[in-house]
Amino acid sequence: MPRATNAPAANKRRKKVLKHAKGYYARKSKLYRYAKNAVEHAWQYAYRDRRKKKSTNRQLWIVRINAAVRVQGMSYSRFVEGLTAANIKLDRKILADLAVRDEAAFNAVVQQAQDALKTKAAAAAA
Repeated sequence: MPRATNAPAANKRRKKVLKHAKGYYARKSKLYRYAKNAVEHAWQYAYRDRRKKKSTNRQLWIVRINAAVRVQGMSYSRFVEGLTAANIKLDRKILADLAVRDEAAFNAVVQQAQDALKTKAAAAAA
């Protein structure tokens, strides 16, 4: 009686790894041992960077908002303080989009933030 092997499942598993390694350089795309290692690393990077992407985007939005606000003569932190005082609840993604695409609307938001800061300062002085 022939011995039972796991050949069909093992071949399928190896083929799957090599399929994921398609396009990798040299042995990493041809040989299972090296392809498996490369694919595992790639999946780790992909997992990590799906989370890191959120942080990177937030940084980009803050940079864009800061640049647009400085043209109006304010700093980013004072602008955010003004938004809070004016009770404007727009997230950074929307504010950055306004700053890039609709300058007039963004300037109106900045003006509201400046007015709220002036009102806050006047209330604190009185």
